[in-house]
Amino acid sequence: MSQTKTTGPLRELFDSYKSGKISRRSFAQGATALGVALPLVSFLGNQVSAQDAAPAERPTSGTEGQERGAGGHLNIIQWQAVTRLSPHTSSGTKDFLGSLPMLEPLIHYLPDSSMVPNLVTKVPSQADGDLAEDLTSVTLSLLPDVLWSDGTPFTSADVGFTIDWVKDPMNNSVNFGDYEPISGWEAADDLTITVTFSSPNPFWFTPFTGTSTGFVYPKHILEVEGAHEQFLLNPVGTGPFVVDSFTPNDELRLIANENYREPNKPFFATVTIKGGGDAAAAARATLQSGESDFAWNLVVEPDVLDSMESPDNPGVLLPYAGVQVERVNINFSDPNTEVDGQRSEMNTPHPFWSDPAVREAASMAIDRETIATNFYGPTQPPAVNILNGDPRTDSPNTVFNFDRDAANALLEEAGWVDSGNGIRAKDGVELKLEFATSVNPVRQKSQAVIKDGLEKIGFQVNLVQIDSGIYFDTGEGNDQSIYHNYWDMNMYTGVPSSPRPIGFFEAWYAGENGANIAQASNKWLGNNNQRYNNPEFDELWVATRTETDPEQLADNFIGLNDIVINDRVIIPLVVVGAARGVSKRLNAENIALAPFSYDYWNIANWNLAAE
Repeated sequence: MSQTKTTGPLRELFDSYKSGKISRRSFAQGATALGVALPLVSFLGNQVSAQDAAPAERPTSGTEGQERGAGGHLNIIQWQAVTRLSPHTSSGTKDFLGSLPMLEPLIHYLPDSSMVPNLVTKVPSQADGDLAEDLTSVTLSLLPDVLWSDGTPFTSADVGFTIDWVKDPMNNSVNFGDYEPISGWEAADDLTITVTFSSPNPFWFTPFTGTSTGFVYPKHILEVEGAHEQFLLNPVGTGPFVVDSFTPNDELRLIANENYREPNKPFFATVTIKGGGDAAAAARATLQSGESDFAWNLVVEPDVLDSMESPDNPGVLLPYAGVQVERVNINFSDPNTEVDGQRSEMNTPHPFWSDPAVREAASMAIDRETIATNFYGPTQPPAVNILNGDPRTDSPNTVFNFDRDAANALLEEAGWVDSGNGIRAKDGVELKLEFATSVNPVRQKSQAVIKDGLEKIGFQVNLVQIDSGIYFDTGEGNDQSIYHNYWDMNMYTGVPSSPRPIGFFEAWYAGENGANIAQASNKWLGNNNQRYNNPEFDELWVATRTETDPEQLADNFIGLNDIVINDRVIIPLVVVGAARGVSKRLNAENIALAPFSYDYWNIANWNLAAE
């Protein structure tokens, strides 16, 4: 496996910081002067300690002196509707978003990828002694006087309970792997908890930080047997809002949490998060008609989106520097053979994707440039890697060639020949496949380009489109979801939740006896829904979990990326950073879109623009 090493000025600068010769601020200034992006500065800096300068702060522009609820009603269009409100059992972005106004992590990521305290008084650091020198434990100091929305005090017992709840296999948490390194916890008092790890953990912050893994659950609610079913619809949280009414896959209505810790927040008394429709309709409602104040993820053809903007319109586009990748996912199991009551059984190899030549040929047949340019626009380029955003972990070892002649030649050489009907076959197996994605005009147009490319090299492709509320739903009985993955390949966007996304790469980790592979025994909530099983990848992923040297850690991430890409486990299409629509009446500064936090992370501070 080819990997790279950092040498020269950046390495010297980091070594000076690591040895204590320069401060974090000096390190950040020097790294920036060398052309290093802010996420990378955070990536390297957080290896040693949290900020030793002034602590980071979340945007709160114009909130001084405001009155809770004085802003009236806030309308949000989230065209992929919310299905459930228990984020530790949800994998879809739409459900994390729906949970955010009620449930919170201990620590948030800011737009520059640095960490900021939320339900703790400070981000732990080695300098302060809160983070062990060997990274085997961390002490968290909780914010005082925080109440759950039902008035119950928030304490360290809730943090400990959340750890135990996520780690309990019976709860089928999608974040089980991120919490698995935790070996125990001890609460010194109501506001202090020390968490220990089974080995040095460079990702100590993952279970407590961000809007994918860091949510804290209320012990007094969920310790009651059977309470989680109601929690899915109406969670008790510490966030700025509570549920007024919720119709899954349709509409979520919220009202201000009267027990929220900051008495002048939230500024809006009520919020509606309306699902349904598509991204283009959401854009029109926000940019043109003014029916909506905020529209999430406007994946709309660039010419269509540009035509909706006008100085006289009530809304504007808010750029979003995304790091996620729209990708095609190969199913390594056979979705058409049933074994022990389940299809895509992990020990039943796919009849043609198991041949690396077929995967390589499919990759060469897809015109990424057309998809990126025509359907996404100039700020969203064709993707080469699955890991983006940090120059240090941007692999130089991967390449994609769009060459259908070479793809045809490769299939011929591998013995896949025309069976007489235009479809290639080998040993009685034809290259016939089902290709699924969610209902969205851009995705349907992308599907058409991919279908055309594959059929020009001898595949037969049947396109499947599924409503996003079903496609991304984690329900055990939903066999049309990405978790069951009963198709030959599918397409969606992969979203890393951290600048060092060890949990993101768990999507291709099989685990001992395939324990992390989605299957009936884990209710299809195993993180690996492609049923990929590669001992080399597993070994590197396990080693990365405990690698404390920042240079080697970065190299390991490049190595993980390279296996996924060069083995054609996925076919990356576009680095997605779809704009959001925002009403001109809102203070856009406080929306604070961040690549590693979901859009409503700072909704407690959303307010109106100054007149």
